[in-house]
Amino acid sequence: MQQIFIDKHACKPSKIICVGRNYLEHINELNNEIPENMVLFFKPNSAISQDLQAEHSIKNEAESIHYEAEICFIYQHQRLAAVGIGLDLTKRALQTKLKEKGLPWERAKAFDGAALFSDFVSIAAISEQLELTLHIDGELAQHAHISHMMYSPTQILHEIQQFVTLQDGDIIMTGTPAGVGEIKRGSLYSCELKNADKSLITKQWLAI
Repeated sequence: MQQIFIDKHACKPSKIICVGRNYLEHINELNNEIPENMVLFFKPNSAISQDLQAEHSIKNEAESIHYEAEICFIYQHQRLAAVGIGLDLTKRALQTKLKEKGLPWERAKAFDGAALFSDFVSIAAISEQLELTLHIDGELAQHAHISHMMYSPTQILHEIQQFVTLQDGDIIMTGTPAGVGEIKRGSLYSCELKNADKSLITKQWLAI
C-alpha cells in the first residue's frame, strides 16, 4: 500500500470512498442520468499507486484507461481534515458494459493502480473557494470549482457516515468535472489546487 502524506506526515488509508456523478456537465458528457440519490462506490487501498498507467493488462490483454481529476479530502479526528488532488482512473469501455448489464463497477474502477494522489494539506475548515485544474501537455483539460458540485463535501461526509465507519486516514474523492478522456502514454498530466487564487498544491504525472 502506498503511503499518503499530510503536511509531510505519512498515513495509510484503510479505504477510498468515491462520489460518482457529482458535476452536471460530466453527467451530460457521458450521457448518464441525473441520479435521485448520491452515487457512492469504493476503491481498496491496494488501488493506490504513484504511477500513471495508460493501460491495464489482464490475461495478456491490455485495456485503455481514462483519467478523472478530483478534489479529495482525508478524514481525521471525525472531520475532513486535509485536502489534496486525486486521479480516479477508469476502464471506460468496461464500465459502460457493466452499467448496461446493471452490474457493479469494481472491475472498471477498483483495479490496482486506479487511484493516484498528491500530498495533502491540512485545513481548519472547508473553503468555498477551492478550485482544481488539470492540464495535459499544457492544454487545459478539466476545471473543477467546489461550488459546481451537486453535493458539497459536508453533504458527502454526512451521507457516507450513514452506512459506513470512517477511519483516520481514509480518503474521500468528491467526483470529477467534464473533460475526462483516455490517457495517452508519454503525456504530462499537471494538476493544481487553488484556494481563492492561492496555489495550495501542484502535482504532475507522466503517463507510462
